[in-house]
Amino acid sequence: MLTMEFGVAIFPTHEAIRPGDVARLAEERGQESLFFPEHTHMPAGHSPHPSGTGLPRRYSHTFDLFVAATAAVSATSRLRVGSGVCLVIQRDPITTAKEVASVDYLSGGRFEFGVGAGWNRLEMENHGTDPRTRMRVLRERVEAMKAIWTTEEASYSGEFVRFDRIWSWPKPAQRPHPPVLIGGHGPTVFDRVLAFGDAWMPNYAPTGVLDRVPELLSRADRPISLQVIGMPADPKAMEAYASAGFERAVHWLPSAGHGTVARALDAWESAIAEYTGEGTP
Repeated sequence: MLTMEFGVAIFPTHEAIRPGDVARLAEERGQESLFFPEHTHMPAGHSPHPSGTGLPRRYSHTFDLFVAATAAVSATSRLRVGSGVCLVIQRDPITTAKEVASVDYLSGGRFEFGVGAGWNRLEMENHGTDPRTRMRVLRERVEAMKAIWTTEEASYSGEFVRFDRIWSWPKPAQRPHPPVLIGGHGPTVFDRVLAFGDAWMPNYAPTGVLDRVPELLSRADRPISLQVIGMPADPKAMEAYASAGFERAVHWLPSAGHGTVARALDAWESAIAEYTGEGTP
């Protein structure tokens, strides 16, 4: 049996279970990690949702990512808490570096920094980001944050990010910094993983993801972790991803009340037990 860590993710909304409560529940139930996505807002004339369906209500009702993460780490002692994903292209890198370092420090080194370039072009534009340059912006902002985390007097000079000789503490508890997980599965995603990532964390898909793993591993000159978000409660899907070398599988929970979330966790845990054989008499 190939080993894999299991976690959950949820849109933390004001209409659903509170971030600290879902974190406590996930830790009590033996989950390894909890991830929160990020959307600062939704433009009323939003870009089409990638699924082709109407925009789910939860997208415009989420708590701030780092407020939710702080509540989650404060309510737990072992659970790893992460962003799935942080829309760095819509954020000031100096402020974001401070927030990541603060949560990681206060949690004792339990933060996972998932990053992505996003899909909602109008949302990006409202933050002053040109969608055509977002991949270059993402790289520079992550590189700049790494400089802040790892040096006492940080400087960075790029096309989109520039600052000279700044002081910023605390530094993250994890050294050199929290793991940087690169979301997405577009044609150039491996360029970003290899340039500034510690892991690839695509969305789950029954096809089109696993057959790309050999390319990533053949191009890598250092260990790259494989993680997937959106794993269904399906032991066969878990087996396929574990066999391909994925080390973590994260399942989406509904943005709902405690009872509905607990029942969804029951189904996820049953699938895990079937996959690991723990549910077999």
